[in-house]
Amino acid sequence: MRGMPAGNVLTLEMTGGGVTPVAEDASLAAASARLPRGAYSTLRTYGGRGVVRFGAHLRRLEESAAQLGSPATIDPVAARHLLGAALESGGHPESRLRLTFAPPRLFVSVEAFVPLPRSRYEEGVACVTLPLHRDQPRVKDTAFIPTARHAYGGLPPGVEEGLLLARDGSILEGLSSNFFGVLGGDLRTEEERILPGITRALVLEVAQARLLLVPRAVRRDERPRLDEAFITSASRGILPVVRIDDAAVADGRPGPHTRALSQAFDALVRREAERV
Repeated sequence: MRGMPAGNVLTLEMTGGGVTPVAEDASLAAASARLPRGAYSTLRTYGGRGVVRFGAHLRRLEESAAQLGSPATIDPVAARHLLGAALESGGHPESRLRLTFAPPRLFVSVEAFVPLPRSRYEEGVACVTLPLHRDQPRVKDTAFIPTARHAYGGLPPGVEEGLLLARDGSILEGLSSNFFGVLGGDLRTEEERILPGITRALVLEVAQARLLLVPRAVRRDERPRLDEAFITSASRGILPVVRIDDAAVADGRPGPHTRALSQAFDALVRREAERV
C-alpha cells in the first residue's frame, strides 16, 4: 500500500500438525508472490490482539475461493489459532496481516502495522484515476496484487492512491481501497463493479444515520461538483481525498461529513475489536 513502509514479514501455514513457519519476506506483496494463487484478505489489529469482524474476512475468503473454482470452507477455530500464532510470533505492538486461502491450504503473513502520518488525515490526500479494472471485481484474488504493485510504482510523487476508472467514466474503487464521494448531501459509492471491502461495510453502517446512501459511482466528470471524497481500507480506515487528478475536491480540505464518519468509525472498531 502507498505510504506503508516495507517491513519483515513472517508467513505461517495451518497444517495437520499445527502451525508451520513458511518464510520471511520484505513485504506482504513479496510474501503473496511466494504463495500459491488464491483468495486473500488483509486486516489489522487494534490494541495489540484485537481484530474486527474476523468472521466476515473468513466468509469473503470462502466466497472468493469458490468463484476462483475451489469451493471450500475454513475452520474458524483453526483460523483464529493461526492468527493468534502469527501475532505471537511477530511480537509487534500492532500488526497488519494477510490471510491467503488456496484450498485446502490457509496461510497468514504478518508485519508491523505502521499508521499513516496524522497529517494525511488532517490535510487529506491526492488520488489519480487509472484505466484499470479487475477481471473478476467481486473476487479478492492474489493474481491482482502484482498489477496493483506495478501501478503503485507508476503513481506521481505525492499521490496516495490510484482509482480504477471504468470505460463509462465511473470511479469504481482504489487499487487497495474503496472510494466514496459526497455529492449534494448524498453519499455515493459504486455497488456492483467493485470488491466489497470489510471496512467499506463498516463505513456504510455508520453512514446510515448521517447521509442518504446512493449506490451509484461518482463519474470522473462529476469531480467539480463533489462536496467531499474519501477512501477506505483496513490499514487506512477513512482517509480524506482532497484532490483527484488535476482537480481539487471542493475547497481542497477534508469536509465535515468525512470527519464525522471517521469519528464514528473509530468508535465502532474500538467497540467491536475481539481478542484473538
